[in-house]
Amino acid sequence: MTAAQPGLIMAGEMAEQPEALRRVLAHGAPEIRRVAEAIAARAPRFVLLTARGTSDNAALYAKYLLEIRLGLPCGLTSMSTTTAYEAKQNLTDVLVITVSQSGGSPDLVASTRAAREAGAITLAVTNNPDSPLAGVSEYHIDVQAGPEKALPATKTYTASLLALYLFVEGMRGGQGDQGAAAAALPELAEQILARQDEVKALAQRYRFAERMVLTSRGFGYPTAKEAALKLMETSYIPALSYSGADLLHGPLAMVDNVSPVIAIVTDGRGGEALQPVLDRLRDRGADLVVVGPQAQVDAAAGGFALPTAGVAEEVQPILEILPLQLLAYEVTIARGQDPDAPRSLAKVTETR
Repeated sequence: MTAAQPGLIMAGEMAEQPEALRRVLAHGAPEIRRVAEAIAARAPRFVLLTARGTSDNAALYAKYLLEIRLGLPCGLTSMSTTTAYEAKQNLTDVLVITVSQSGGSPDLVASTRAAREAGAITLAVTNNPDSPLAGVSEYHIDVQAGPEKALPATKTYTASLLALYLFVEGMRGGQGDQGAAAAALPELAEQILARQDEVKALAQRYRFAERMVLTSRGFGYPTAKEAALKLMETSYIPALSYSGADLLHGPLAMVDNVSPVIAIVTDGRGGEALQPVLDRLRDRGADLVVVGPQAQVDAAAGGFALPTAGVAEEVQPILEILPLQLLAYEVTIARGQDPDAPRSLAKVTETR
C-alpha cells in the first residue's frame, strides 16, 4: 500500500481497535475505577451528558448504561443554553459527563466550566489528558485510543464506549462485574474485523444508494446513530437513523420496496423490542439487512452475523459498530471517494 491510497489512515485505525480495547482493559481500568468510586461516593442525583458528533453517540450509550445499570435519570445537555443564552443553572449534586475525542471544542470547554461553577461534579472522557476540557474538569478519564488522524472517528469511539462501560460498572461498586463482561471483546473484535471481505461484498448493494435508513432499539440505538454518521461523513449518502419505535411513528411511510434499511438487532431485550419493527419492514418489502445474531440475519435473508453468544447485551454495541465502520469505508471506496478526507470537515470541530 502507498501513502496515496484512499482510506489508508481510516483502515489502519479501524484495525487498531482490538489493541485499543486491550489497552483500556489492562491499563485504563484501575484509574477508571478510582474515578468511578470517587464520584459514586458523592451520590449524584442526576446526570447530564455533553458531547458533539461521534462523541454524542457515545454519550447516548452512556445514558442507557446509567439509567439501566444504575437507575440514575439522565439528560443530554443543550450547550447553547449556556454558551449562547448564558442561562444560569443550579447543578448542585448533578454529575456532568463531557465526552470528546480531542477535548478541544470551545463550546464543550465553556459549558463544562460553567457547569462546574454551577456546582456540578464534572467528568471529562477524552483521548487527550492534556486537553483544555480535561483541564477545566474535576475528574478525567483517558480512553487511551492513541493518536487518531483519520477524520472519521473509529477507535476513539469504541474505546470511549468501553471506558464508559467500565466507569458505570465502577460506580456500581460491589454490584459491578469489574469488567468481566468486556474481557472477550478484543478477541471478538479481531474476529469481526478479519471478515472485511464479507462487508466489501455487502457494500456493493449500497454503491448507488440515494438514501439509507438505520434503526435499532435499546443499547443498539446509539450504534444506528453512529453508523449513520459514518456513512454520511464518508460516502455523503443521506443516512437517517431512528429508534425502531420512532420509525413506526411516521417515518416508516417513506420506506418502500427499494429502500435500503439496516437494522442493528442487539441480542437481548433491545432486539426483542425491535421485532415488530422488523415485521413491518418486511411487510413493506424493504431492502432489509440485519447486523446481529445469526438467527436474525438468516430471518432477514442477509446481513452480518455477530458473535453475540455469551456476550452481555450492554457491551454488544462495542462489537456492533465494527462491521458498520467497515461498511462506511467500503461504500466510500466503491463510490470512488476517500474516507480519510471527507469534504468540508476538520478533525477538531470548533463549535461555540
